[in-house]
Amino acid sequence: MRYLVLTFLFFLSIQSYGQSKKLDTIDTRWKMLTYDIGNVFTGVGYSYTRPFHWKGKQWADFGTVVGGTGLVYLFDDNTSRFIRNNREGVPRWLRDYGELYGSPENNYIATTGVYLTGLFLKDEKLRRTGVLLIASATSAGLLQQVLKSVVGRARPLAELGKDTFDPFNSSRNFHSFPSGHAILAFTNAYAIAKQFKNPWIKAGIYTVGAIPGISRVWDGQHWFSDMVFAFAISIATVESIDRYLDSKYDQKYNNQSKKVSWNLTFGPGQLGLNLRF
Repeated sequence: MRYLVLTFLFFLSIQSYGQSKKLDTIDTRWKMLTYDIGNVFTGVGYSYTRPFHWKGKQWADFGTVVGGTGLVYLFDDNTSRFIRNNREGVPRWLRDYGELYGSPENNYIATTGVYLTGLFLKDEKLRRTGVLLIASATSAGLLQQVLKSVVGRARPLAELGKDTFDPFNSSRNFHSFPSGHAILAFTNAYAIAKQFKNPWIKAGIYTVGAIPGISRVWDGQHWFSDMVFAFAISIATVESIDRYLDSKYDQKYNNQSKKVSWNLTFGPGQLGLNLRF
């Protein structure tokens, strides 16, 4: 009888240990989840407060972006018309990809998937990447919604010209600047590319991330300058939030000396946008 009792207690202790380990795992993941969600919200808030801390270099960069966008704006009729006229030469699957991936719902499905994979595997690198993706998309996405309404620029399909603005017009025909598809897709691409040092891998990721923005110009939903300014917002937002997350996670992606910069090139009948990294 004594051996029977000891055997029963032994198996009971094993079962209790297994349940304890299971509860401990759930508790650990729950702590990770709450910690990461907190960093998403504080990261978004941090990105919005950065302009209050800008110094000379940051304001100079901002001026370069505004000036460059304004320069692209001057040529919007020609550049946007050229891109739209070549639409039929682009494979349909590529245009569909640009439309689908840049939509907010599909964007958040992808970014949340990255985060949940990291949470399930308890992989800090994936978790941090997921937090960066979600926070950056949220910050840049909310900003572009405000700008669309405040600027009130007419879309090319409205056939009112590049110089037509009607602030706070509720019609989507006046929500051209900046491109939301371009912002969400390139934000993801820039955040993911920061984790790689190989310039060819970066170039491939940037190219894939730029397609949704270009597809909206193909479809006449946005002007070329809408896309250019969207890329600038993406880069600035990701850089800001990533710096903030450096203080929250051991995994860091800001130890690389090279950053992305963009500039305009001119030639006879040509206007180009170069990304350097």
